[in-house]
Amino acid sequence: MNDYIIFRRNAWPDESALERAAGRSVRVASTELDGRVRWLRSYIYEEADGTLGSVCICQATDREVLVEHARRADLACDEVRPITRSVVIDDAESKG
Repeated sequence: MNDYIIFRRNAWPDESALERAAGRSVRVASTELDGRVRWLRSYIYEEADGTLGSVCICQATDREVLVEHARRADLACDEVRPITRSVVIDDAESKG
């Protein structure tokens, strides 16, 4: 499995649409894709026009399965990028 970032811009008009999409996403990943996609975390933000967008961190066997997951779950999938490296800041050290 590889780590990816998925950008979903202007994806939902409101929180209830986001919640429905999350349900579809979980169902498709667990029942249709044989463990080839694993959601780790999402960051939801408000767009300038008031819609909601997200940045999702996922693991997948390849980029194509993430695009297929989005298609099957009727999710926006504006951009998929592999994560090449992680940087973690230790909170104790940053307070120096």
